[in-house]
Amino acid sequence: MNTKRMITNAILIAVGAILHQLTPLLGVPMQPDLSLAILFIIIVYNKDYKTTLICGIIVGVFAALTTKTPGGQLPNIVDKFLTSNIMYLVLIPLREKLSKLKQISLLLPVGTLLSGALFITVLMMLGGIPFEKFGLLFTTVVVPTAVLNVIIGLMLFKVVEKTVVITGAYAAE
Repeated sequence: MNTKRMITNAILIAVGAILHQLTPLLGVPMQPDLSLAILFIIIVYNKDYKTTLICGIIVGVFAALTTKTPGGQLPNIVDKFLTSNIMYLVLIPLREKLSKLKQISLLLPVGTLLSGALFITVLMMLGGIPFEKFGLLFTTVVVPTAVLNVIIGLMLFKVVEKTVVITGAYAAE
């Protein structure tokens, strides 16, 4: 991987971590997970698995450090790791068929819903929250978070897309 691409990925991860820290809780402990949106942007722009794996772990650690959910540290690491791997696999057959905008438009809602489901599941397993509450938490926290992630994530994608064109950061694909 070239240096420009690595630096761009590092900057995107840092921006995602900062946005994750700065975004407020909205209502119930709901917060758009902009670090996840940034992770999906990185996956779209990088076709190699190694980058997805490393970025998934790093974004998970940063999300764990900046989470506002009590006990959300380990669930953040697990969900970002698993979500990045699953979304990478989902994207493999679609990369050549869909534009980057369509790819991110697929990853943002599906990936956020998957990530939220994994997060809640791990949190319930570790925190002793009854599994009967999963449906309630999913509909009141994860679904609204996914909606916000799609809206804000698409805006972030457009900013990154313009930057990529100007800098040529991902030119050597």
